[in-house]
Amino acid sequence: MSDPKAAMRPAVLLLLATLAIAAFAGNSLLARAAIGSGAIDAGGYTLVRLASGAAILLPVFLKRGLPRSSDLPGAVSLFIYAAAFSFAYIALPTGTGALVLFACVQATIMVIGMAHGERAGAAGLAGLVLALVGVAWLIAPAASVPQDAFAAALMAVAGVAWGIYTLLGRGAGDPARRTAANFLLATPMAIALVAAIGPHDIAGASVSGIWLAVAAGAITSGLGYVAWYAVAPRLGLATVATVQLATPVAAALIAAVTLAEPLTMRLAVAGAMIIGGIVLTLRK
Repeated sequence: MSDPKAAMRPAVLLLLATLAIAAFAGNSLLARAAIGSGAIDAGGYTLVRLASGAAILLPVFLKRGLPRSSDLPGAVSLFIYAAAFSFAYIALPTGTGALVLFACVQATIMVIGMAHGERAGAAGLAGLVLALVGVAWLIAPAASVPQDAFAAALMAVAGVAWGIYTLLGRGAGDPARRTAANFLLATPMAIALVAAIGPHDIAGASVSGIWLAVAAGAITSGLGYVAWYAVAPRLGLATVATVQLATPVAAALIAAVTLAEPLTMRLAVAGAMIIGGIVLTLRK
């Protein structure tokens, strides 16, 4: 097995990190376009997304073997993230959802890392606090709207699950095989979810909704997560936690153009606070 922290040229590392961040933003845009418009239900979107990711990575198994028991924690984390993410985007705008998601990712990674003895430093802690304050201020209006508050809570769950998934990836070798295994093992969990909430819902999905879910699974998830699993082991704790926070800014700006979602002052200020958190933790 190759060393997950083996040396990588800075240019390659930057390219993979950029591709991963673009994939994360794409996931938010595709989910909101498909689920928010009613083109496909959240459960069906989760299933198609995970199954498409497994399908695009299936050739990996022909060379590197079937999933192992050690892949199960990553698969469970991936499923919880994907399901909570999908149901949250029934109500949340693209930028708001991405901000809540990745601020909770940042908090999860840094809290778990510190619990295991990794030092984030004063700047890292300050960045964490700044980002969380920004998220709290962003979602404050949702407290008076039960549906929005529930959606924000689901996205927070998704953030915690993705943070755990990322931490598992930091210690994993062979990112392509590990990602393929996670998607393959998570797909039956999504099938169970669809069976529990009603398979008739996915039968009503439109062709456009299905294709958006396929694109999210095969491209922005399957291939994007391979890139992220290749990058994460080579970055420091604070960097892993905060570099992903560039995603909400990109997602909000693109959503304003492609989905006609408004860029509110509250979103702009919260985004500035989160970017400030990135600057603090990447100060070195």
